[in-house]
Amino acid sequence: MNKLVIAFGTFDYLHAGHEQYLKKAKALGDELIVVIARDKTVKQIKGQPVAHHERKRAKAVRNLNIADSVILGYHKDKHKVLRKYRPNIIALGYDQFVFTQKLRKTLIDLKLDAKIIRIEAHFPQVYKSSILRNLAEKENEPEKETASKTATIN
Repeated sequence: MNKLVIAFGTFDYLHAGHEQYLKKAKALGDELIVVIARDKTVKQIKGQPVAHHERKRAKAVRNLNIADSVILGYHKDKHKVLRKYRPNIIALGYDQFVFTQKLRKTLIDLKLDAKIIRIEAHFPQVYKSSILRNLAEKENEPEKETASKTATIN
């Protein structure tokens, strides 16, 4: 029987930390399904929109060629993926806590005997989406200032 691993994430500003997370998740079983958080879900949880559309994020993860399947999550039913695929292992990132506090109870309710494994961080002081997002925003600031000054001059 194949061991199915499911990993969840936003994967905005895809970086080496994400890649290591997925490689370690893949090593836990025979098949890896990666669930990409929907744009609406991310905005609801993080209070700000993603920089990259959900389909673009899914394509970027698919292009890593680590996962056997990359799917979009279900905004209205966060547990649908667990019911549908019934994984043996759920791989979580070191910083994933939303929806995970009640995960054990959810697994019991769904009669799923899945192991929850938290993957260790890969240089979190360097490879963290929020750090990369801030850097990207800072790089774009001079363009915004120049554009607004140009608009004022015209």
